[in-house]
Amino acid sequence: MIDSHGFRANVGIILSNPEGKVFWARRSGQNAWQFPQGGIRPNESPVDAMFRELYEETGLLADHVDVMGKTRGWLRYRIPKHLIRHRSKPLCIGQKQIWFCLRLIGSESDFNLEHSENPEFDRWRWVDYWKPVEDIVFFKRKVYKRALKELEPLIFT
Repeated sequence: MIDSHGFRANVGIILSNPEGKVFWARRSGQNAWQFPQGGIRPNESPVDAMFRELYEETGLLADHVDVMGKTRGWLRYRIPKHLIRHRSKPLCIGQKQIWFCLRLIGSESDFNLEHSENPEFDRWRWVDYWKPVEDIVFFKRKVYKRALKELEPLIFT
């Protein structure tokens, strides 16, 4: 779903463990790491999209996590001009995201990155809370920082 301004509706997931570390995953076949995220389908709520993406990308079910909260509104980033697919209609210039903060209440054995036909990730690890801001691709850095800052009190109370 791309809005009238060219932003694709999306959800992002910050998944923490009981020690306050966050799930950080490598995109399949790339040296690029990110949080789970994905588009919201027509007639799908952000919460439904979050649980669908969580399952598709990590193999985790709703019973494996505790939803601690979400960002108050949409956080947006623009795609660099050289990466925009100008032939696509409607034109997508970036993403607007609702970010969710989850805590793992299941076990690490519940993760299954290979259960889908086209796995998004091929490796994962727990990292310090602010580490993703250093590692994420430059054009997503501000959104990651804003999401982590807003949701930090939910993890470190």
